[in-house]
Amino acid sequence: MSPLALRRVEPELLDSLPVVDQRAIASRRDLARVNAIMGQARIAARLLRDNLAQPPKRILEIGAGDGSFMLKLAERLSPQWKNVEVVLLDRQHLLSDERFAAFSALGWRVRPLQADIFEWTARAEEERFDAVTTNLFLHHFSDTELRLIFERLAMIAPLLTATEPLRSGVALFGTRMLWALGANEVTRHDAAASVRAGFVGNELSTLWPEEPAFETFERRRGLFTHTFVARRAGRRR
Repeated sequence: MSPLALRRVEPELLDSLPVVDQRAIASRRDLARVNAIMGQARIAARLLRDNLAQPPKRILEIGAGDGSFMLKLAERLSPQWKNVEVVLLDRQHLLSDERFAAFSALGWRVRPLQADIFEWTARAEEERFDAVTTNLFLHHFSDTELRLIFERLAMIAPLLTATEPLRSGVALFGTRMLWALGANEVTRHDAAASVRAGFVGNELSTLWPEEPAFETFERRRGLFTHTFVARRAGRRR
């Protein structure tokens, strides 16, 4: 059996480093470059456009990090989507004043939410969003944990879009070339771990709850990205 035939979720170094650790700061810069190379913002923006019939008023990003990825989405979407409130959920508070100002300049209102995904979703039954989006986050969790996350997210939004690592030999080989970009040891370790924990086929769809009724779609995008969409049944693109 291929070593990539089954998901393998491993601890990633960045998750255990203090926010101010220089290796963590460098790795977050590396991740911004990796996202650009993978075309994640372009892919994620298209998923949202294709699956929202009307401009959203409220978006939740889970695993938002320092907000840099959502800012890239906002830059792409704000010409058509005005006055959006975006809630950025992460265990750490990494949003700078400069990033706040950048969102504001685009006409988007941003609210950082420092919380654990499980603790927050357990008490978020009254929250409502037009969409939940996430990038390179779901692969951190086991199938059992993902089932719980999906069950709770299905109650607060009619749409989830995700851009995740593709679990493939080509993607794993790509992580071995990150040294050429000057990526540090944290990024190189975590990139390989991310691929081994990534997704193929309909693995995420099988974890989505049967109720309430949603349609799910998964596909490979490019060499390195696996996309997932869960859309409440009956909603038009």
